[in-house]
Amino acid sequence: MTEQHQHPHDPINCIIPPHMVDKIIENGGKDQIERAVKTLNISDQIRSARQSVPEAIKRTQAVAGQKNRLIYDAQNGSTLPGTLVRSEGDPATGDPAADEAYDGAGATFDLYYEIFERDSIDNNGMDLISIVHYLQGYDNAFWNGERMVYGDGDEDLPVSQRLFNRFTIAIDIIGHELTHGVTQYEAGLIYKDQPGALNESFSDVFGSLVKQRINNQTAAQADWLIGAGLFTSKVNGNAIRSMKNPGTAYDDPLLGKDPQPGHMNNYVQTTSDNGGVHINSGIPNRAFYGVARELGGYAWEKAGKIWYVTLRDKLNSTSDFHTAANMTFEVAAELYGKNSPEQLAVQKGWDEVGIVLNLDKRKGCGNIFGSFLAGISL
Repeated sequence: MTEQHQHPHDPINCIIPPHMVDKIIENGGKDQIERAVKTLNISDQIRSARQSVPEAIKRTQAVAGQKNRLIYDAQNGSTLPGTLVRSEGDPATGDPAADEAYDGAGATFDLYYEIFERDSIDNNGMDLISIVHYLQGYDNAFWNGERMVYGDGDEDLPVSQRLFNRFTIAIDIIGHELTHGVTQYEAGLIYKDQPGALNESFSDVFGSLVKQRINNQTAAQADWLIGAGLFTSKVNGNAIRSMKNPGTAYDDPLLGKDPQPGHMNNYVQTTSDNGGVHINSGIPNRAFYGVARELGGYAWEKAGKIWYVTLRDKLNSTSDFHTAANMTFEVAAELYGKNSPEQLAVQKGWDEVGIVLNLDKRKGCGNIFGSFLAGISL
């Protein structure tokens, strides 16, 4: 692991964005407000003092291509990792959170290994460590640089006050958080402004692909929602984000309206949320959806491959949206040929969100619409 991966001030990557928690504090009842403040405080504490991983749960696997899942139960406490309740190959425990964490980690491993030939998070057989039942009433899930941690949502509150179900309930959340680990080992996108929004977007992309693959859904069949099932029936919303239509995932009196833009015309300039990483990620999310829709079939086969190779080989810690657009266009040519349907789909996907490619500057890619686009860039 490089120094970058060990940096003590690297952020934990939580699935529930700060703007949603802020709305609960602004609009919620007493118990909901106390819970939201607690969630924010816990996240801040973890960021400022990341706990070390005990030797007993560090990497043990040595066989390439064989996943090794370890599920721990924190038993509603804060001492990690807790009690080991399921190891690789063990039968189901009967605890939905533990078994969902096990299955979701497995589905994520399988997508990366079987489709992209990646051997776990670090591409070196890293153990997939998950901790469930973290604290009581912890409304979040996060990747802390070494392992997954899941809260139980609002199951201890009266039914009328519950906003969140358990955080293992949505397999794309599991894929999303584990992909933060992949990004950590590859491009290392800093968690701020456009690089941070790309970090969030790549996690949404591959989290959605995990769900689509496990459900055997084509791009046309998929719902392109992130976290469907996480909200209780008390919330007026389908999910925490929509890749197909950013800004439409929820519109609730307590949580507010989904603030994600789907076009650069509506890019949000803010100092909150590390420069809006959970907000502006809607723009590259919508671009990926556009590419997958244009190509048809299973999104992980072509669009997913283009995005994965770009993350692995082309981006660095400070890459912005325009760089990501140009690099996906370049990778599409390398994988499928210049001016191929795949490359033109990438161009169209980014164009639909207001990001114009430097087509005239891409070596060997021809001059598609070059005279029209000459000199136009972000």
